[in-house]
Amino acid sequence: MRMRYDGLSSRLGVVLALTGLSAILFTGCTNKAQQNFARPPAPVTVTEAVTQDVPTYLDAIGKTVAREVVSIQPQVSGRITQIHFTDGANVRKGDMLFTIDARPFEANLRQAQANVSRDGALKKQAEANLARDVAQVKYGEIQAKRYRQLVEQGVVSREQYEQIQTDADSLVATVEADRAAVHSADEVIKVDMAAVESAKVQLSYCYIRSPIDGRAGQRLVDLGNVVNPGGSSGGNSGSGNGSSGNGNSLLVIERLDPIYADFTISQNSLGEVQRQMSQGRLRAEVRLPDTSDYPVIGQLTFLDNAVQNNTGTVNLRVTVPNAGHLFWPGRFVNIRLVLSTIQQAVLIPASAPQMSAKGPFVYVVKQDSTAEQRPVSLGQRQGDLILVENGVQAGERVVTNGQLGVTPGGKVFIEQPRDAGSPTTIGNGAK
Repeated sequence: MRMRYDGLSSRLGVVLALTGLSAILFTGCTNKAQQNFARPPAPVTVTEAVTQDVPTYLDAIGKTVAREVVSIQPQVSGRITQIHFTDGANVRKGDMLFTIDARPFEANLRQAQANVSRDGALKKQAEANLARDVAQVKYGEIQAKRYRQLVEQGVVSREQYEQIQTDADSLVATVEADRAAVHSADEVIKVDMAAVESAKVQLSYCYIRSPIDGRAGQRLVDLGNVVNPGGSSGGNSGSGNGSSGNGNSLLVIERLDPIYADFTISQNSLGEVQRQMSQGRLRAEVRLPDTSDYPVIGQLTFLDNAVQNNTGTVNLRVTVPNAGHLFWPGRFVNIRLVLSTIQQAVLIPASAPQMSAKGPFVYVVKQDSTAEQRPVSLGQRQGDLILVENGVQAGERVVTNGQLGVTPGGKVFIEQPRDAGSPTTIGNGAK
């Protein structure tokens, strides 16, 4: 019995010894495998930093405003007999728009012209009377001179001479009255001529023409409506019009080319704008929200003379060419006011910078295929690129995709962009 117990103990000891040796060997292999483990290179896409001249600018949201807005109103009373345009048509300066019944004004003109003819005849009569009385004055002077000689010779009495002299003096007064009548006739004719001109002006008001080049809105009167200079037109005032007009407006015309784009900037930017304006005119890029890739270049033509008290902003205006009527009054637009140009600025893709608690940074891939985390100072966006004020030099490679897998100082391998050709990666010696 004791011999069986001793054999069992010896076999159990051998098993425990083998188990301990296996554990020691396994632990050693595990530690060696852990020591040999290394993180694989992170796949990234890189782009080289480039240099080019870039503008500095202020971005704002503005609103387009017609350069000229004219409300067509009647200047005489009458009935609309003709409408010469269609709603929404482009009109030129001088184009006929409306015709008001001209018959009463034509009659007034004929009457004024008749008054001129009548008073011209009266003037001729006054001139004839003047000529007759002037001849009589000459004859009376001759008679008075002859009778004065006869009185001195004692042939006629002094009473007869004095009568002849009085008649001569009376004729002189008559001549003066005739001259006054001729002058009065001249003044009457001037009044008549003024009446003729006034009648012509009133008649011209019956033919309403466009005072500017522009686009017509929706007419506010219909054929047959009676219009008045100072009252309601009596037309279809409920027909609606995009532009404002008063109670007796017939039509509103807006000039669309060129067009204004009004916007505001903060008073903090006013000093820089003034400095740049002192060096020359500033240009602006105006874009529609739905066509942001096609800017139209305009010129800054107005800077308000005061800062708005309530908002702390300043009003500005850009004049924009609009031959194709791309811009429409009242529509919102994106405005970029270009202030200056930075020569040979460093640009990187806008997707490269990342944000940390200490600010923006980028990963720069060095020649040994390791990634360096580098803090940067960023400027304004330039399309898909962004300006780097410091932190990156031209020609350095920055990571634009795959930043989440990169560790500072870690190895990376550069993937070829999908749109650059084959999807296979480009080897860079990383292990």
